[in-house]
Amino acid sequence: MRRAIDLARKAEGRTSPNPMVGALIVKQGKVLAEGYHKRAGGPHAEIEALKKLGEKAKGAILIVTLEPCCHEGKTPPCTDAIISAGIKEVVIGVRDPNPQVRGKGIRKLKSAGLKVESGILKEECQALIKYFSKFIQSGKPYVILKSAVSLDGKIATSIGESKWITGPKARKRVHQIRARVDAILVGAQTVIKDNPRLTARPTPQSERYPMRVLVDPNLRVPLNANVFYNAKKERVAVVTRPGHRARKKSLEKKGVFVIEIPEKRGTIPFKKVLENLGKMNIVSLLVEGGGETSSRILKDGEVDQVMWFLAPILIGGRDAVSGLGGEGAKKLKDAWRLKKLKVEKVGHDILIEGEL
Repeated sequence: MRRAIDLARKAEGRTSPNPMVGALIVKQGKVLAEGYHKRAGGPHAEIEALKKLGEKAKGAILIVTLEPCCHEGKTPPCTDAIISAGIKEVVIGVRDPNPQVRGKGIRKLKSAGLKVESGILKEECQALIKYFSKFIQSGKPYVILKSAVSLDGKIATSIGESKWITGPKARKRVHQIRARVDAILVGAQTVIKDNPRLTARPTPQSERYPMRVLVDPNLRVPLNANVFYNAKKERVAVVTRPGHRARKKSLEKKGVFVIEIPEKRGTIPFKKVLENLGKMNIVSLLVEGGGETSSRILKDGEVDQVMWFLAPILIGGRDAVSGLGGEGAKKLKDAWRLKKLKVEKVGHDILIEGEL
């Protein structure tokens, strides 16, 4: 199963909106064939492995990270191909999280006389599909909140200087993270202040470019901002409140998707932002906003994972900009506490990851 997990990871950043899946076929302790789902719309991992063997698959064991599908989609059901190939046993990492199909693939295989075992390296296999799992069950993308701060929690000095808090290796890692998600979100103030491109440098794992999402309730960002560059070819969306008809037409003329969401208590609810992005097949979202955007999405309870880069510097100053703005937690029991912590040294900086 560990080998199947490694195979699945080869397609990281290329399978959305589908999950990453790896598979191998074994007979008498020998691996006969391997496969993984390489891209959305392409053959599933099981089919990739089976087509390499033909009749030699008869009597073998299939090991796969995710329950085989039993429904017709862009590709035929994998269960039918597994049964037709004469596979005698299927070992599964994790069941399909889709409530409408969960367990049906297993039942179909068992009803055809195959031995089925599931839950092997369940947590590791679940981690492979965490984006897909959140999306298929909620209709909302998996949200990663990322920031880069000094040891005293600042993202800029008192005069607004922020380039660069972290070193080149940490910034390279951010580009790798961007290349693995479907979209990157920032607030208007970040764009006005820094004018970022929000692009991801292509990696060997992913050559696609994430959608750029700007939350700008009052449409303050100028039309010549870098975030709107090449909007007709690379997807760009602006989330705003109803109104500003002339400005919206100008954005749409540039190729920008305009998403209108009514404000609630003076702000646009992130729940509605995510629901709209989910309808656009955005399965994973990286939030790179400033302190206010970060604190608002945390307060709305819409963050799944935090990636916090810590630079070994102290900025100080009561007017220096903090990584989290807003009111914050008034009591320690209300603070956002991370689980499943990972700590990694990236160049001279430290990356702390955790789930909420």
